[in-house]
Amino acid sequence: MPSADLPSTTATRRGFLGLSAAAVAGTTLAAPAFAADLTAPRKRVVVLGGGVGGLTAAHELAERGFQVTVVEPKAWGGKARSIPVPSTGTDGRPHLPGEHGFRFFPGFYQNIPDTMRRIPVAGNAEGVFSHLVDAHQVVLTTPGGGQLWAFPNPDQYGAIQGMTSLVTALGIAMKVPPNEIEYFVRKLAVFLTSSDVRRRGQWEYVSWTEFTNSENFSPTYQTVFGSGLTKSLVAAKGDAASTRTVGLMGEAFIYAMAAQSSPQLQQESGYGAADRLLDLPTNEAWIDPWTAHLRRLGVRFVRGNRAARIAMSGGRISSVTLEPTDANGEPVSGAATSSITADWYVFAMPVERIVPLLSPAVLAADPGLTRLRNLRTDWMNGIQYFLNRKPEVSIKGHVAYLDTPWALTSIEQGMFWRRPMTDYGAGDVEDIWSVDISDWFSPGILYGKPASECTPDQIAREVWAQMKRSLNRPGMTVLSDDMLARWFLDPAIHYPHGPGTRAANREPLLINTTGSLDDRPTASSRIPNMFLASDYVRTNIDLATMEGANEAGREAANAILVRSGAGGTPATIKELWQPQELAAVRETDALLYRLGLPNALDVVPAGLPL
Repeated sequence: MPSADLPSTTATRRGFLGLSAAAVAGTTLAAPAFAADLTAPRKRVVVLGGGVGGLTAAHELAERGFQVTVVEPKAWGGKARSIPVPSTGTDGRPHLPGEHGFRFFPGFYQNIPDTMRRIPVAGNAEGVFSHLVDAHQVVLTTPGGGQLWAFPNPDQYGAIQGMTSLVTALGIAMKVPPNEIEYFVRKLAVFLTSSDVRRRGQWEYVSWTEFTNSENFSPTYQTVFGSGLTKSLVAAKGDAASTRTVGLMGEAFIYAMAAQSSPQLQQESGYGAADRLLDLPTNEAWIDPWTAHLRRLGVRFVRGNRAARIAMSGGRISSVTLEPTDANGEPVSGAATSSITADWYVFAMPVERIVPLLSPAVLAADPGLTRLRNLRTDWMNGIQYFLNRKPEVSIKGHVAYLDTPWALTSIEQGMFWRRPMTDYGAGDVEDIWSVDISDWFSPGILYGKPASECTPDQIAREVWAQMKRSLNRPGMTVLSDDMLARWFLDPAIHYPHGPGTRAANREPLLINTTGSLDDRPTASSRIPNMFLASDYVRTNIDLATMEGANEAGREAANAILVRSGAGGTPATIKELWQPQELAAVRETDALLYRLGLPNALDVVPAGLPL
């Protein structure tokens, strides 16, 4: 049993309902004015969802003269928002900042940084982008007590060489057998030299476990290069995750780290520092300045409503019925609905929210949307630990706990913030550790239960215990029970059937399973005035991320520019960078693929370990 008595902080139903009442009251007054206020012909846009995808679409369209209204059931920023911890602020201080999960801006994110630079902030020449700061360390932990406290930069002189040096150093530090390191390096080289047509036509349908031959190798290999990587990168099990998706993300991380050590490569790729964080809580640094800027551009915001039904006429959307919601985004029982009309409708909501809206009339107009029902989600939610003092041992970056059954990752955020933690809450907190839980369905080390079957207090104790076991060593104590002031669990984790029952998740994460690209639509639907701007849309980054949602919002805005005939300069969409040195090799591989032949480097039989 845990030795510490952990004080809890969770969002209360009373607090939620109080916020809900204010939201519903404001919306009820505003709703009847929608149609009357939006009078410009073919320029009226309704964006349904105020997360990163929806705000991006609104931003791009407002800059191009469209009249935009954004409707959001819960809170601006979606999964990317800060979540104030209820009843913690005193003496004029704001509440402690909780969140769905920590914010992380890899160097290969290019579309979000572009948006940030266009959000003005007083005194910041590059706007919100100036709030990004670099992390300089990564810690990896692995079974058997292994720890790697530095992340070596790949050789700047070549993609294959850089990948080899990085993976070899990681494998040696994590005590992966040498022959297994060599095999994994070969498989990564296969992916790096694979053409786009092979990635789409072959690797999209192969799981990461199968591609890396994980089942035939040691448990350490499976943890470091197999399931550990997929859970940390894409929050999915290796036997379910698409090799195309995992490979794309691994490749992008390697190139971003290589660019960090090579000014020439940085210029060619456009990539920034490999690991970037915000220097303030997300709402302060990004979401609040963003919504303020959009209001100055004329965007209207309506919170506390969600789409309930789509009305169709002549193969087009004629209106959307809105229902009032509480602070959890759930419908308010007995509240009156309203109707909203526009020329163009952007659906910027997660897949589990849009699927119930796909009525027979909608699917008759675009049968392809039926495939959204095939997409899968999983859980990746956060918990924050507020400390009364900073650890004596600082970790200046992320920790990936490859040895934890709940696939934890964490960041000590307080050290990166320009504002001291004592400015929040009661003034007695000096640091905050934000932790993502990526595996909610494997047994833990304290209670022998998965997180989904634990109470909030058990989740807090379990995560804390797993982190202590991974980080603390004889003569080195990073975390101790006496440091802990309180914790805050993402309120998306709730218990609809009462305390002690199985948890439910209001905000799951899309996962890219094998073949799921076939089921994901583009931003333009076959319905002339319906567009999609969410992380399930097909994008270059091909992963449910803030960057993917931002790119989808840009795609939706560009599609409206075309269909409306408004013209003008489309939103820029930046793609993942590929090194020129591999261009010829990948062209050859495209020819081999079309001839039905394997990649030239794929010479080791898939079923035979070295």
